[in-house]
Amino acid sequence: MSGPLSGLRVIEMGSLIAGPFCGQLMGDMGAEVIKLESPGEGDPMRLWGQGEKPSWWRVIARNKMSVSLNLREPRGQEIARALIAKSDILIENFRPGTLEKWGMSPETLHAENPGLIIVRVSGYGQTGPYADRAGFGSVGEAMGGWRYLVGEPDRPPSRMGISIGDTLAATYGCMGALAALHHRSQTGKGQVVDSALYEAVLQVTESLVADYGASGFMRERSGSILPKIAPSNAYPCLDGEIVIGANQDKVFARLCDVMEQPDLAEDPRYRTHLARGERQAELDAIVAEWTSKRKLADVDALMAKAGVPAGPVYRPDQILADPHFAAREAIVWQAHEKLGRIPMQSAFPKLSETPGSALRRPAPDVVGQHNREVLGDLLGFSDSDLASLEKAGVV
Repeated sequence: MSGPLSGLRVIEMGSLIAGPFCGQLMGDMGAEVIKLESPGEGDPMRLWGQGEKPSWWRVIARNKMSVSLNLREPRGQEIARALIAKSDILIENFRPGTLEKWGMSPETLHAENPGLIIVRVSGYGQTGPYADRAGFGSVGEAMGGWRYLVGEPDRPPSRMGISIGDTLAATYGCMGALAALHHRSQTGKGQVVDSALYEAVLQVTESLVADYGASGFMRERSGSILPKIAPSNAYPCLDGEIVIGANQDKVFARLCDVMEQPDLAEDPRYRTHLARGERQAELDAIVAEWTSKRKLADVDALMAKAGVPAGPVYRPDQILADPHFAAREAIVWQAHEKLGRIPMQSAFPKLSETPGSALRRPAPDVVGQHNREVLGDLLGFSDSDLASLEKAGVV
């Protein structure tokens, strides 16, 4: 249960999604994550989520300790630097220049801790003409090219129902930190990992820019399909929708056999990948006509037996009921005094020798819950020291 990053100490600054999700990934992999929160209300994520009992905090703050620290006060900055000096990784997602304003520039921190890895997540990166702009994941998705591609072609750009820009930037920040750890193991030197929201989104836009540069081709919104890739879509059943991907020649032939229309696979209009792409709409209509007369579970079973990639379009209740998710422990359950048993995604990816865990430590209920444990054990503060700091508004 210790995880592959066991023995590493991470200081997490910042709030909301991008920085904290990076900390969540490291915590799941065994790192000791100390989250610094503003005294009082703490991270706004404590109140985020939907439904009568918002529970996002239970996920994004799991495997972390909470220390309340006023970083706008000189004494708070001094304590933060002392903690960072005893740590391996610092994660921050403030607007560029904030750390410098607080006397915690990379140069200052590296002078005290040469091996420190500093993960800086921001809207536009630490350099460039837009560096000092405020940036949210939604804006990064727009400028990185993602939003223009999402949605129906006859409607304005849409968004996914999750904060993909933030989590992508956090994931790339975590990946950069792991690469920096390898470099540190060889040289002893830390470095800065600069993860910009818009660049993280840009990384996953495939050949969007290359196609335009090479031939002037401008990819447009295409709804639920990828143009010229057919059949590959979400198809209606009597009781739900199923995604079927049968665009490869042999797989398409297997789909035709399942639909009891084997002649389609030999029809010149559909025989090849290119031919199917030219008749995408009519081919999708043929498949939809067949699926719409059958129950989803029956279609899913037929596809599985025939070796045709397919899967239901799941809601959360269906995810929790699926035996495959349970067998792989993709969902774990955590007990909470007020919220009951909460299901959440498990640590990922799975490692054979040093697996991570989503359940080593529950999310802290109280801002500063671990002040005594962290500031006392690491920095030697006594109870009277902590009481004085609390009275002064530092913790």
